Amino acid sequence: MMRKLKLQVQMSIDGYVAGPNHEMDWMTWNWDDELKDFVDNLHKPIGTILLGRGMADGFITHWTNVANNPEDPSHDFAKLMVDTPKVVFTKTLEESTWANTVLAKGNLADEINQLKKQEGDNIIVYGGAGFNASLIAEGLIDELNLFVNPTAIGTGLKIFNGLTKLELVKATPFSCGIVVLTYKPIKA
Repeated sequence: MMRKLKLQVQMSIDGYVAGPNHEMDWMTWNWDDELKDFVDNLHKPIGTILLGRGMADGFITHWTNVANNPEDPSHDFAKLMVDTPKVVFTKTLEESTWANTVLAKGNLADEINQLKKQEGDNIIVYGGAGFNASLIAEGLIDELNLFVNPTAIGTGLKIFNGLTKLELVKATPFSCGIVVLTYKPIKA
């Protein structure tokens, strides 16, 4: 059985994943325990994290810093993020400078399909926007978890740049105003 590729992404109510200059200040972060548990459960069957080159440094550095601070309330989750093997997709880097991280430099579909064929738990992708858009356009994502924030930002970066048909699996509202919409793509 092939591993599934799952997307987890924060999104504004009007469909943007970042502002036009990659701003993320519009996101809701007053998560209650129920939403934190939802994210923890989403990660339990994850064996690999995928990142695009543009997102990798900030993502890995952030979670490493949190994992190194035992006083941080997100310490345990951060440790999971740091300890989970990561694959960074890049055309420019020659070697990884991050712990527990390898580079993928080949054809996107070939690299993803090879990862899916490996033994182990499912794969999750965090992106950034361009990387996520490419995965969606190539039909490589098996499950989309859209964390829709109660904010409209009017302009910015999108991950859906063409016709994408989805089937709703579940809609889960949380008290902070975020609704997690879980979809699976409808294959043509």
